[in-house]
Amino acid sequence: MEWLTCVRTAIDYIEKHLTDDISVQDVADQVYFSPFFLQKGFSLLTGYGIGEYIRNRRLYLAAVDLRETDDKVIDIAFRYGYETPESFTKAFSRFHGRAPSQVRGGAAINTFLPLTIKLSVHGGNQMDYKITPIFPFKVIGFQKVFDNETAYAEIPKFWDEICEKYAYNVYAGNTPANPYEQALVDNCIGEYGVCIDDIDGGKFRYLVAGKYTGGDVPEGMVVYEFPRSDWAVFNCIGPIPEALQSVNTQIFREWLPGNPEYELCGNANVEWYDCINGEKTDPDYRSAVWVPVKKKE
Repeated sequence: MEWLTCVRTAIDYIEKHLTDDISVQDVADQVYFSPFFLQKGFSLLTGYGIGEYIRNRRLYLAAVDLRETDDKVIDIAFRYGYETPESFTKAFSRFHGRAPSQVRGGAAINTFLPLTIKLSVHGGNQMDYKITPIFPFKVIGFQKVFDNETAYAEIPKFWDEICEKYAYNVYAGNTPANPYEQALVDNCIGEYGVCIDDIDGGKFRYLVAGKYTGGDVPEGMVVYEFPRSDWAVFNCIGPIPEALQSVNTQIFREWLPGNPEYELCGNANVEWYDCINGEKTDPDYRSAVWVPVKKKE
């Protein structure tokens, strides 16, 4: 499905099911798209996570119901997915800045209307990228499961955790002190950040990884094999994470909507980091985003 059509269809589905128990997985199933890519692209395109958008729409409609009906607060809470009046009142007050009772009494509310997606391409296919076939390859790394909605904030903390536990000793030029440090050195772990969307519940696996060269896999580490695929490789120059975030935004806001030949496929993407030249804070630091693609039918 064409990318903008996909997002519009997702919004239409959400709007028709705001009083139903729906998840990011349910929305992704409707548009035949990876939940990870849909959530990531939706957020970059609209500024809202899918779960956040659903909550905001429900809380706005709940305020409208409070104003225009005599329904009990508990009934409105249940209608929009809240199990108790207390949890509803807390979320409602955080969003509107006032309690349900105040809104029923005529207080102002925050308006949150359905999103309308319009095409606005700036640059599009002039981005620095290439389409290249990549044969099957394996990565090895440290894995953690993240929630789609909090991943941007939590993944950098995971990198810090791995560096502190396993990297600083060998970065200082010391001999690896345990199998994890040895695996880090042997496989250049830290060269890749890998997102794998193969679990349900609005979550995905993330690996701080390197290209697997064979040998022992220490307990707790994982190996993942990518099949042969065509990849769009977007080169990036600039300090991390700002430069990569900018490229990711361009991919979903400009390249995908404006590209007449390719669309996303698969359930994983890779961020590549130059582990040899320069520091990630350097203005000329090199990195890249790899996404699996296929020719449009």
